[in-house]
Amino acid sequence: MKNFFLLALTSLCLSASAQDNFGPVFRQINTEVQNNSKAYGTLKDASITIGHRLTGSANGAKAEEYAYNLLKSYGCDVKYQPFEVESWDRRTIAVKVGNSANDLAPMKAVTLAHSPVSANVTADLIDVGNGLEADYQPLGDKVKGKIALIYLGVLPGSPKGTGSLHRSEKTAIATKYGAVGVIIINTVKDGVLLTGTASVTGKLIPIPAVCIGLENGIALKEKMKTANQVASIEMTNFSGLIKARNVIATFKGTEFSKEKIVVGGHLDSWDLATGAIDNGIGSFSIMDMARTFKKLNLKTKRTVEFVLFMGEEQGLLGSKAYIEQAKKNGTLNQVSFMLNYDMTNDPKGFSTTRKEMEPLFKSWGAEVVQLDTNFKNLFQAGAGLHSDHQPFMLEGIPTGGGAGGKLPNNSGPYYHSDGDVFKLVDEQELRNTVRYSAMLTYALANTPKIPVTKQNEKDLEVFLESQNLKEPLKIAGEWRWKD
Repeated sequence: MKNFFLLALTSLCLSASAQDNFGPVFRQINTEVQNNSKAYGTLKDASITIGHRLTGSANGAKAEEYAYNLLKSYGCDVKYQPFEVESWDRRTIAVKVGNSANDLAPMKAVTLAHSPVSANVTADLIDVGNGLEADYQPLGDKVKGKIALIYLGVLPGSPKGTGSLHRSEKTAIATKYGAVGVIIINTVKDGVLLTGTASVTGKLIPIPAVCIGLENGIALKEKMKTANQVASIEMTNFSGLIKARNVIATFKGTEFSKEKIVVGGHLDSWDLATGAIDNGIGSFSIMDMARTFKKLNLKTKRTVEFVLFMGEEQGLLGSKAYIEQAKKNGTLNQVSFMLNYDMTNDPKGFSTTRKEMEPLFKSWGAEVVQLDTNFKNLFQAGAGLHSDHQPFMLEGIPTGGGAGGKLPNNSGPYYHSDGDVFKLVDEQELRNTVRYSAMLTYALANTPKIPVTKQNEKDLEVFLESQNLKEPLKIAGEWRWKD
């Protein structure tokens, strides 16, 4: 049986190779990007002239204009896709901790979105470990009226197999059990503070949520083993409707123009730094893919849309707006595949939600290897949440992108922090992202037949459960199937 499977897979790969001959175009893309890529230079320029790219801020609007004008300068057919969102921005924050309400000392902290517009809470702290349902159940009503202390990831010494949840999902569980505030301990050494949303919906949460550094958090956990600890959280924030714009460059298909490949990534960033890694390396790669297509005058059978989404950091707002507008104008069924580039760097292969794509992806990857043996032709099939592919995936649309890459220059610890700056970017690795991803885009847009289609509701339900996504989607209120 094993030999039969291998023969069948080999046959499929040969069949996939037979229907496509993209080697000559891949070589053109490779030469153009290696010699003339603009991604590194434009990201550097934007980091200097714009700074952060927070949706709803003046800088966010500048970033939208920058992307639009850059794509225009490349000769692309580009447009804005405006949408209205509830934007959030931090104002003031003061966190204090001590043995009693009368003995509190300041602790360095950063507010997590979408905390309330105003909050002033003082309460006993309660340690809820990893902040999972299993941590709350033994505590019962003891969490009510207290501030929950939660570890961002999985604590060392946790039972084998303990999974984790997103910070927003952990905050939702804390709220469910009656906590009046949340203090999340970052996992990164040297006091690095993490920002990001603590809301599963992209709307205001009812309790304040903050992040503190690893060392302060672990020391606080130790104190709580022998003595009661009290915390106060005082904050003000902004929340209100603002206008934002996705930026879309369209290359119309020559044969299947009603079939569409969406290549997207978020242009916005948080406001603590310039967002060079999250998601400058993804969004500026996408713009350079579009430049490459235009420079080489590449023709595609399917329509390709290169999309810079805004509002991802505040709840996937731009990609959700894209889906809603596509539903309204009746074009959602035209989307055949969505490729998402969020902090993608120097990929070593291709990934997708649909394992049936392996023969095609591997056959295209084999042609990439002929150009560069650093590309390992890895294949990953699976799904996660919390990036702009999610709204597409929840409509049953196949999604994918790069696989096996690593962030440059040990930049991982600076995720969502004030350390996410341009000096972390690696120029050659950024070029690799552009050229490999442009090749995948070209292949998807030109292969005679994509072997996967939109999943129906039943197949999508089964798939999401198989990926262990039911629990986080239920917490977010996005699980639409009955138990």
